[in-house]
Amino acid sequence: MVRRRVRVARLGCALAAMTFCTVLGPAPAQAATAPRQATVEEQRLDGAVPKEILARSGFADAAPEFTHKLAAARSYGAAERLVEREGTRLWKRAVDRAQGRGPAGGDLSRDDDRPLYWARLGLTRELRLWEPEFGLPEADRSKLMDRLERTSRGQSTVGYPEGKGFKRILLTGFDPFTLDRDIRISNPSGATALALDGTWIRTADGQLARIETVTFPVRWQDFADGVVEKALAPVLPKVDAFTTVSQGRVGRIDVERSNGAWRGGFQDNDNASSTGQVPVTDPATQPQWTTTSLPYKDIAAANTGRFPVYDHTDVTEIPAGATDPVDRPDGPTPGSAARAGGGGDYLSNEIAYRATLLRDRLRLSIPGGHVHTPVLQFGPGNTDPATGTVTDPQFVRNRLDIVAQMKAIVRVAAE
Repeated sequence: MVRRRVRVARLGCALAAMTFCTVLGPAPAQAATAPRQATVEEQRLDGAVPKEILARSGFADAAPEFTHKLAAARSYGAAERLVEREGTRLWKRAVDRAQGRGPAGGDLSRDDDRPLYWARLGLTRELRLWEPEFGLPEADRSKLMDRLERTSRGQSTVGYPEGKGFKRILLTGFDPFTLDRDIRISNPSGATALALDGTWIRTADGQLARIETVTFPVRWQDFADGVVEKALAPVLPKVDAFTTVSQGRVGRIDVERSNGAWRGGFQDNDNASSTGQVPVTDPATQPQWTTTSLPYKDIAAANTGRFPVYDHTDVTEIPAGATDPVDRPDGPTPGSAARAGGGGDYLSNEIAYRATLLRDRLRLSIPGGHVHTPVLQFGPGNTDPATGTVTDPQFVRNRLDIVAQMKAIVRVAAE
């Protein structure tokens, strides 16, 4: 999810937006009664690839079952209980499938993160378009949507056993993204989250560690609304280490040293863009940079798997007193303004920035930071989205190897 600074003239778009707002004025009153519409992200569900992924994983029944149950809800309270139950059930179902429990539901590899992604969109689309007889104000619908997102991403079920004698680790992943480029895409960070949620590992020094995981959407607005902080603030004080994970560069793993307070504008899964300072609470105390506290030297030196691991220090900054961005291979200089962290200027960098800023604001001295996995590639002869298949043996092997290596990296971080 690495995106570097690109100089693009946005004046025309800004003027167009200004013209709409100031000249055309507010939308006509009848717009309030217009039919509800699915989001750009949800509209992709109608394509052949999502349908095939859902059918070959057994998740094609998730949205129809949810729709049937939703239609039977006769009050907001009933809908609230249903959303809580079905969102949690979907997350557990995906985790169980990834970890080999229960039926596979089809011939799609169990390690695949895409069934959860597309099934969740099926549920959110149904809830977004639902018009119950008892009436549903937009504020109440938003609460239901938020609850469905949180529960189906594992954010409401993070919990560690009571007692001592073991470490507590938190790992986060992301949805697939760049779907208009290749709708078949999978995200190994999401697959890692499903594979490791609720699992135990033993570190090299013999200590046990419990891993809990959550995932996040690839949408600028959700981050601006505080989705990261809402999910992580109750958890970080309880853990011994954390790592945010996303998909980064081809053929390599990067432990990102510095995270920048800047959004670069690359389109998200709703084809929305956002450029400017990362929006956080209390911006007056917002630093331009945060730093990993993961043991990056140990992680880079360890034999964790077939992909090379780098302590990645590159950033893009505007030096103090200057006006133009420059690339810095050795990290930011004092007083500079961020334009791209080690993880770029997209949501990978932003989740790393938000999580480590939260760590610092909570005054936690625990290992935490961001790791970029390799880009998950299809096998030879299957690289064309227009003619390729949704999976192949090398695609599966690459994902399994990445997941295994991420587990080894977590083991190093936990030590």
